[in-house]
Formats: sequence, C-alpha cells, structure tokens
Amino acid sequence: MSHAVVHHGKEMSYNNYLDAQAAWACVNDLPSQGCVVVKHTNPCGVACNEDILEAYRDAVRADATSAFGGIVAFNCEVDEKLARELREFRSPNDGETRMFYEIVIAPSYTPEGLETLKGKSKNLRILESPVRSKGTTSLRQVGGGWLMQAADDLVPEDIEWTCPTKAQPTEQQVKDAMFAWVCCKHVNSNAITVAKDNRMLGMGSGQPNRVFSVEIAMGKAGDEFKGAALASDAFFPFARGDSVENACKAGVGVIVQPGGSMRDDEAIEVCDEHNVPMIMMGHRHFKH
Repeated sequence: MSHAVVHHGKEMSYNNYLDAQAAWACVNDLPSQGCVVVKHTNPCGVACNEDILEAYRDAVRADATSAFGGIVAFNCEVDEKLARELREFRSPNDGETRMFYEIVIAPSYTPEGLETLKGKSKNLRILESPVRSKGTTSLRQVGGGWLMQAADDLVPEDIEWTCPTKAQPTEQQVKDAMFAWVCCKHVNSNAITVAKDNRMLGMGSGQPNRVFSVEIAMGKAGDEFKGAALASDAFFPFARGDSVENACKAGVGVIVQPGGSMRDDEAIEVCDEHNVPMIMMGHRHFKH
C-alpha cells in the first residue's frame, strides 16, 4: 500500500490503509480473476469468475450489508464497463440503494474506466497498486517495540495436503476446499469460511471460540451451506457435540483444516460417520 497511487478521492486515513492492505493481500491470492470486498480488515465477500462483473456481483451478494461502506479490490484492470457497474450497482438487500464504497483498488485502470469511476463520488478513493510481492516480512507494533515474522505467503499450490477420512473429496470438492482455505487465510482468527463454486458464501471472524465462528459462517451461508466447503484457519479442539459434528449434521460437503489437535482422530471418526471428506493442510493461518 505504501507504493499505491491515489488517483482520486479524500486523503487516505490510518484505517483506510489497513483495510486497503487487507483487501489487496486477499485479492492477490485468488486463483483467477476476481473481486474481494473488505470491511474492518475482514473479507466479507470473495468471488472469482471469467466475467469480472459477475465476480463483483457475487462478492457483494455474499454480505451486502457489510459490503456497504467497504473496500473493493480487483486483481485485474478496471475498464469502463466494470467502472459503470461499480457506479450503478444497487444493494441486493432492497434493489434501490446504490452501493457506497470508501476505496476501490486495482492493478490498473483504462482511461475511460478511471474517468467513469471518478464520477461515482468526489470522496471515493481510487487506488492503483503494484501486484503484491511474496517473500516479504510482517511487522506488528507492540508496546516499546516490534514483532517480526515471515509473511504468510502460503497458497494451496505450495502444500501437499492429505485426506485421512474414508470419504475422499471429488475434484470439485478439492477446488471448493482450496478456495475456502485461501479466503480463510485473510479472515481474522478464530476464522471459518464457507465457499462453493469460486464464491465465499459466509464467514465467521474474530470470535473468542471456534464454535461461534462456525455458527456465524453457517448462518451467513444459509441454504447454500449444504454441499459447500468449510475451512478453518486452525485445528478443531473438539469434534463431537462441537463444530465438526454440527457442520456434518448440517450437510457440509467437505471440511479443510490444518490438523494438529490431540483430538484429530475424533474429528476423523465424526466425518467418517457422516461420509464427509476432511482435508488436512498441515499448516495454519491464525491471522491476528
């Protein structure tokens, strides 16, 4: 974000930069052309599609209430057609209210796209940012000093995952699971995401226990939860009468998690009882 060009809008604030960084980090991890909507550093909408307009619409529909006043990021050029959609798209909640955003970020804009987007609001911050580089360092401030660690640059292609359950995931379930896992990487812990067909359907973030995050994510996904992938940023400490069993009973299609709990065997048993494949990544995200 420190190298982003601000083409239009009000001066960037401290929180603007934090939210913009969160959106840009997530959209740069997507497996294909897509859109991310962030609110309070959490992705509330994520979608990929060959038609970028559909990706944008799907991202907003995931949680239109949270998307209002959020940050929208694209990993492709914004042309006039997309800019006009950003200007005119109305909230799926009532079909009347035009969506309002604080920031739009993209790697580039066509001249026509930039001018069209400027017409949305005099205050809309329009950012152009270079593609996020990997192998960077993460710094966080604490009282009297800094914490430093390698950035979490892992993507599914970097990992040889395993599936210890009797049921093995289909090719589509693997795609759904990996998409959910990428989304989960960018959600504040305790993080749970639900995804299917290159769309994030729901997420639970920042809860003091994983059960609540699962309940929130399942609730946001609604009827679309059945057959979807559920991803967890860290292992499930319990399975029976807890998150894993609740998700299986609700009709989850596949579960993906790091593994590493003393009760992993219990989670596997529960999945076997419900014929649900569980993928173990061997790496956790745990964003704080």
